[in-house]
Formats: sequence, C-alpha cells, structure tokens
Amino acid sequence: MIQIDLTGRTALVTGASGGLGTAIAHTLAQAGAAVAVHYRSGRAQADSVVTAIKAIGGRAQAFPADISDPEAAARLVQDVDRVFGSVDILVNNAGMDGTCAVVGKDDPQHWQQVLAVDLAGPYYCARAALGIMQKNARGVIINVTSVHEFIPWKGYSAYTAAKAGLSMFTKTLAQENADKGIRVLAVAPGAIQTPINESVWSDPASLKDLDKKIAMGRLGEPPEIAQVVAFLASDLASYMTGTTVAVDGGMLIYPQFRHGG
Repeated sequence: MIQIDLTGRTALVTGASGGLGTAIAHTLAQAGAAVAVHYRSGRAQADSVVTAIKAIGGRAQAFPADISDPEAAARLVQDVDRVFGSVDILVNNAGMDGTCAVVGKDDPQHWQQVLAVDLAGPYYCARAALGIMQKNARGVIINVTSVHEFIPWKGYSAYTAAKAGLSMFTKTLAQENADKGIRVLAVAPGAIQTPINESVWSDPASLKDLDKKIAMGRLGEPPEIAQVVAFLASDLASYMTGTTVAVDGGMLIYPQFRHGG
C-alpha cells in the first residue's frame, strides 16, 4: 500500500488558523509531520487546531506573526526551528483577496497591503526557511496560489497580480535550489468552500452562477486541497519541482465553452 509518510519532518503552515490552512495542518499531521500552526490574530482558532492535532497523537504548536513584516517572518521561522529542531516543509498559505475595486477607483494602500501579505509574505518566509533547508540539503516549499494566477478577476487586480507573481517566484526559487535538495511547488485552488467565501456559496443564486464556471459543477472541499499539498510535500513527489498543480474541478478548462465557442 502506498502511503504519504512525513514522519520526522516539521511543517510550517502559514495562515493555519482557519479555512484551507487548518485542513492542510490537519492533513500534514495525519501524515506524521510535526506542525507549526501560524496565525496572525486568531489565537483561539490556532489553539483549537493545535488541540485537534494533539488529540490524534500529533505534535503541534501555535506561532503568531505578521508575515508581511520581514523581521517578524524571519523570527517566525527561527522560532519554529528552535522549538521543533528543523523546518522541512513550508506551506505559504496565508493570504487575502482584498477589497473589490477596479483600478482607478481603488485605494493604493489596499493594493499594497494585498501584495505585502500574498507575495512579499511568502518571499520573507521562504527566504528565512531556505537557510535551514540548505543546511540540511532537504526541504519542500509549497506556495498556495489560485486559479487567478491564470484567470483575470475584475476588481481584484492586486490579488491576481500577487498570485501570478507568486507563481513565477515559485519557478525561479525552484530553479535556484533544484541542485540543493530543495523542491519548490505551487498549488492553485479553484473555488473552495471555506468561511472566507461563505457569502457566495450560502446564496443559491450566487452558488448556481459559480458552479457554471466549474466543469465538475461543484465547489471543492478544503481536504481536497490539503491532500494534494501533503502529496507534494512527500517523497512520492520527489521528481516534481517548479510547477503549479491546479486543483480546481476543471475551472481552467473553461466549461462555458463545452458547447462551442
């Protein structure tokens, strides 16, 4: 039987106090990894994730940080290394989509904030983790992008720009570290049912419109993303680096065109 085995490895999951991050943290722990549960402000939620992981016999601890601050991001990685003795897997999951506004009617500060969290944050965390991974000649960095690294999204230019930038950062970082035992990949989720988009899936009309954009005709579930992340983090994906894996129910095959152009 083929199993995902992350025993003996430490994973840092940013934004692990809710949504996709929580599912990723749980799944990596189920595969045997010790998990650093990062949060920015949701301490209670992060503690509940830690408690759930410990309940299944796993190791976990919550770590606070504002990853858009380079010094705070570096301290986060250092603290995880100090507590667990290594950082073998980094999952850059923390992110935000920002305020919906077309360019020219938007707020430049909001635009910069999205890039600070969604693009600069993963850079700061990866930069800090690389020193540890290079010393150990082993490591995996997984950046959570979005189908919007490929698909434009009116009103969310900062988000799409950040995710597209994170995709190219993934490729470049992979190129720089492929001969050092470090793999770098991206996972691009489609529409996943999480609290952050509850306003869409809880409204029947909005949900029906969204489902038309998905070839499989339904939203994804957080574990469906988390299981792909766990696979990519494991040795089962040992010959994969520098690419994006879309987990989107077929959103990128443009299902509206299935009946012709």
